[in-house]
Order: sequence, then structure tokens, then C-alpha cells
Amino acid sequence: MHAAALTTVPAMSASRPPGRRARLIGVAPLARDEAAAADDAEGPWDSMDDGEFLRWVQLLEERTGVVVPPERKQFLETNLRLRMREVGAGDFETYHRERLAGRRGAVEWAVLVDRLTVHQTHFFRHQPSLDFVREQVLTEFLARTQGRSAFHAWSAGCSTGEEAWSLAMVIDQHAREAATPYHFGVTASDVSQPALAMGREARYSKGKLSEIPARYRSAYCVDDGPQNFVLAERLQRRVGFAMLNLLEVARQPMSHLDLIYCQNVLIYFPRDRRLGVLDQLVDCLRPGGHLILGPGEMTGWSHPRLTRVAGQRTLAYRRRVEDSTP
Repeated sequence: MHAAALTTVPAMSASRPPGRRARLIGVAPLARDEAAAADDAEGPWDSMDDGEFLRWVQLLEERTGVVVPPERKQFLETNLRLRMREVGAGDFETYHRERLAGRRGAVEWAVLVDRLTVHQTHFFRHQPSLDFVREQVLTEFLARTQGRSAFHAWSAGCSTGEEAWSLAMVIDQHAREAATPYHFGVTASDVSQPALAMGREARYSKGKLSEIPARYRSAYCVDDGPQNFVLAERLQRRVGFAMLNLLEVARQPMSHLDLIYCQNVLIYFPRDRRLGVLDQLVDCLRPGGHLILGPGEMTGWSHPRLTRVAGQRTLAYRRRVEDSTP
């Protein structure tokens, strides 16, 4: 029994361009060779002074949560110059001011954020966490609901989508094999529109097939020419992609989730921001829902509405079933 994806984002976020054949801050500092980038960015600008660097650092942290330490000043300056040259900006101060100016500034800001972040991920990146989803999260969900409810999952900071698709494969196969079938949907979010577009396309290089366990590869990967494969159409109906900043979770229509899968994103935020984001994520869970973080992302953290679950290899929490807080 199959139905359209039950997602927590508007239907338009899961759409593909017309005519396309059927086929997710991870946010990290740009892993580009800075010396090579600096050569590309040579231009007439003066060096970025400490005041300008601080203004840009504050803007990035306020809007994305990403922290650029002083030792990464060259990284920031170099990549700003590359973009400034492309758009014809004359100096750092003017370009900064324009990023704060209305709709045009917002559009350019989206492009710039993508330039200042990379999307390092792969399929089934942390197998123990996905094993925990299959063996405990989904088993508990099915025992609690007996298939009477749909399972809603959120892949937060999905980068180019591999994490979200891995999650969807695990859930879909469990739902197919369960004695009581159930519906599910996965919402995949990131701050980068280009990364989301890649995830939404569901097309990847065949070099990535080795990352996918054989049982999932045979069930969900479809040949798409000599170099690429695409994810099966039935899986695509279960996943929706949307742009979402983790610093603005409270403004988003995300609630009553059975699973929030958020790995290798919070490590780039200062600790106080991480705590704020986590508080908002807890509010998005339904009682009995699970939050899974990357191992080591929040050592020593606890929350009064959560219970630590799983073993040493997986960092997972369950919202207390008796918690009726909205």
C-alpha cells in the first residue's frame, strides 16, 4: 500500500522541473584550496581590515549560526572577493550594505551562503545511527501506533540529499516488511538552494553506489546512463526538500515529528547557539519522538523533556511519552 509522501513542508518544495524524468547546516567551512582561490580572487581591493572582518563574521553568525574564527580570515576574504568580482562590487563595505538591502540583497545572500559552505556528505554516512532508526525508532513507532499513524521524519541540514535518501530507504524497507504497513514522509532541509536542487534531482554519480548497502542498492537505485544513477520514483514520492535555517526553526511549520535526524551540523555553531537550536528541535518532536545527533556533537548535554537512549556509538534522545507540553 503506497501513498504520496506525507511531508511537513508545502507540496511545492518537493516538485521537479517540468519534463524531468523521474529519478539536504550540513554546513561546513568551504574546503577549497585557499591559496588557489586567492590567486583567482586577485583584484583592486584593499585587504579586509579587522572591522570589516568582524562585521562579516557577525552577519554570518546571526543569519546562519556558522562561526568563522580569526585564523580563517583569509578564507572569508578570498571567497568574498571571488563573489564580489563576479557581481562587480567595489569594496567590502558596499557589498556588506547591499546584503542587508531588501529582496535583491536576500537573493544575493542565498548565493553567497552557498559559496561559503560546502556539502560534504555521503549515503549511509553513520551506519550505527541508521541501524538505530530501523531497529528501535521504527519498531517503537509501530508498536505504539499499530500502523494507524504516518511516520514523519526530518533530515535537518541535509546538504545534497544523501542523508535524507538514506533515511528514506531505511524507513521504506521497514514499512514494506512490517506486519502492519504504514505511510511515511521525510522532509529534507538545508540553507543552500543549489544543494537542495541536487538533492531534489535525486541523481548521483555511480561512484557513490559503493556507499549504499547492497540490499538498498538493488531496491532503490536505477541506472541512468554510463555515469549516473537515480533513486526510484516510489522513494521520491516520500521525500520533500525545503530551504530552512536551523536558527529559525520556531518560525517554520515543523511539529509533531517522530524523528529529527540532525548530524554534523551543530558542530559549526557556538555552544550557546547549539543549545538554542536544540531547545527548538525538542519542541518539534511529538511525545515518544526521537532526536538523533552526530556522535560527539553535544557531549554532556541533557534536556528535561528528553531521555538519552541508544548505546555509545549513537547519540540519540527520546521525548518523554508523558510530556504533553505543546
